Amino acid sequence: MIELRPFATLGAANHGWLDARHHFSFADYHDPARTNWGRLRVWNDDTIAAGAGFPTHPHANMEIVTYVRSGAISHRDSLGNEGRTEAGDVQVMSAGTGIAHSEFNREDAETTLFQIWILPDARGGTPSWGTRPFPQGSRDGRFVTLASGIEGDGDALPIRADARVAGVTLKAGESVTYPASPERHIYLVPALGRVRIGDVEAAARDGVAVTGLAEVTVTALEDTEVVLVDAA
Repeated sequence: MIELRPFATLGAANHGWLDARHHFSFADYHDPARTNWGRLRVWNDDTIAAGAGFPTHPHANMEIVTYVRSGAISHRDSLGNEGRTEAGDVQVMSAGTGIAHSEFNREDAETTLFQIWILPDARGGTPSWGTRPFPQGSRDGRFVTLASGIEGDGDALPIRADARVAGVTLKAGESVTYPASPERHIYLVPALGRVRIGDVEAAARDGVAVTGLAEVTVTALEDTEVVLVDAA
């Protein structure tokens, strides 16, 4: 099954400083057909105004992956961690037994990002946070694992879930195949450009939900950057 979820059909909430689109039910947006995709619980497409952000607030029992599309996000948490994650890079927060954090756009222009929440394999655990750069050139034409809880995924940022977050950049006309498993849940979003998956064409910021396939081939119709989650 390959299901297109056009950007125009996503949940929406514009708070002025934050323009958010929700691929899955979140906050005041609820769609019983879009509550999760396997262990993938949240995929928010956020635009944050310059100088604005999320004040300190708590999380628990969730693996939260932030993929910055443009600008940068600055993080501070109750463990004493501080850091700045730039466009194309990734940060991971394992909320575990509980952590409080703030996220602000300290830049002079708006920041855009995908915030991805994945249900952990087990509740609890010591909370943690980490960030790392993933230069786009390193994923030209091939999927690179950005964050993962799957054994053998090397130096990807660790998460405590049977899931993987990967990224790829493609030039128009290029294709790449991701080795999936029919029982797993694949969800991918082009950060920019247009792609084809099977008979489905997806534009920038559309969602594509895939299951039941042994592999997923992505063909770029325009220069594109794709983020993918592979979850149990």
